[in-house]
Amino acid sequence: MKVQQNKSLISVYRTAKDTGEKLTLLEPIFLKPMRHMDALFPSITIDPSITFQVIEGFGGSFTDAAAMTFYGLPQKAQNEMMTRYFDVEDGIGYSMCKTHINSCDFSEETYCYTQIADDIMLETFSIQHDKKYRIPFIQEAMKVARSQIKIFVTPWSPPAWMKTNNDMLHGGKLKPEYYPTWADYLVRFIQEYEKEGLSIWGLAVQNETEAAQIWESCVYSAEEERDFVRDFLGPTLRGKGMPHIRIVIWDHNRALMYHRAKTIYDDSEAAKYVWGTGFHWYYGDHFDNVRLVHEAFPDKNLLFTEGCVYPFDQSKLSEWHWGERYAKSMIMDLNNWTAGWIDWNLLLNEYGGPNHVANYCFAPIIADTRSGELFYMNSYYYIGHFSKFIRPGAKRIVCTLNSDSLLATAFINPNGKIAIVVLNLTEKNVEFQLSFITEGAYLISTARSIMTILY
Repeated sequence: MKVQQNKSLISVYRTAKDTGEKLTLLEPIFLKPMRHMDALFPSITIDPSITFQVIEGFGGSFTDAAAMTFYGLPQKAQNEMMTRYFDVEDGIGYSMCKTHINSCDFSEETYCYTQIADDIMLETFSIQHDKKYRIPFIQEAMKVARSQIKIFVTPWSPPAWMKTNNDMLHGGKLKPEYYPTWADYLVRFIQEYEKEGLSIWGLAVQNETEAAQIWESCVYSAEEERDFVRDFLGPTLRGKGMPHIRIVIWDHNRALMYHRAKTIYDDSEAAKYVWGTGFHWYYGDHFDNVRLVHEAFPDKNLLFTEGCVYPFDQSKLSEWHWGERYAKSMIMDLNNWTAGWIDWNLLLNEYGGPNHVANYCFAPIIADTRSGELFYMNSYYYIGHFSKFIRPGAKRIVCTLNSDSLLATAFINPNGKIAIVVLNLTEKNVEFQLSFITEGAYLISTARSIMTILY
């Protein structure tokens, strides 16, 4: 899957249903002078002179489940998975990944880093649990990616003794008297991971702030999250010499993201600590809400922090719509000012786990731990059409369409190369005119396909 380019042509990579094409490099296409545009013919116009947001990266999540599954595989499969995800030339070049603070649903058990109640000085704090699988897993990925992975971290729940329900599961709230301790706890996690050579790029205040789940969860109102950031988390990070850690709020579905953003950003003292708003996709599309948050608060950023497809069913691994959902969301989010896009579990086993609350789901790569074989869902290739070709530091550029049969987005990379992603969700081939204002070409978007065009 090495990228081939030539100044006199455009390169096209395609993944298409029922064709066997998976990030397949097609025959090169030469550009020709093109000044006239037919308004009735499907067309995509690219203008790199106008730029929008800068891309932080694309990737997935280093969960306990992914790490445990990884270390249950033979070395050959481990090497293959690492290469296919993190190598830019021979893989899809993941560059931004998430991991969890304390346990989450995709852990083998519920745990935290301080087992002694009321340990407000964090004297018993230890990440020893993570050193068995998860930290070595991340370190291995870093080697393959040549350390070019931004690590984003998120807590699912504080320790039970800090919460109103005395339980890491089933929601509950962080007790106000433990706000300073919890801020110290989050900073301590970052410090301990950095001792393992894992620099942290950013931190969400809380995963899914309004969801009381049967697994690890903690509920914050908008006002509670605002106050925690303003009075405790933000000052603690700065006081510990970590102003570079980017704080992300909300980290929940698009549906109510505007309300959360407004409550926090309207408070200038809280807003000064916040890098941006994180969001998920589990309740409707609501893509306009992403754009509205940007338009209302253009100095703040947007980050897609989790999405997956579920419930797990091994008989449905090959269904084509899985990857299409990813691509549609990625294009719509990116076109609405999102700066990065992070999938959920990097790897799961043949049952869609492990998961300590039976909340099984799909991952782009599924491992059969009995045979040691890897199965690549088409979502792996669909995500790869973005992550492989749109690199960190790329800027979104003008990409206009006049056809409802296609979706598209375009970026100019730091090296000057333009990457255009075109998605066809219909059952028909769509011929279209690609224009760079003064030159262009005619291409065909195959039915149920995604293509990346490099210029």
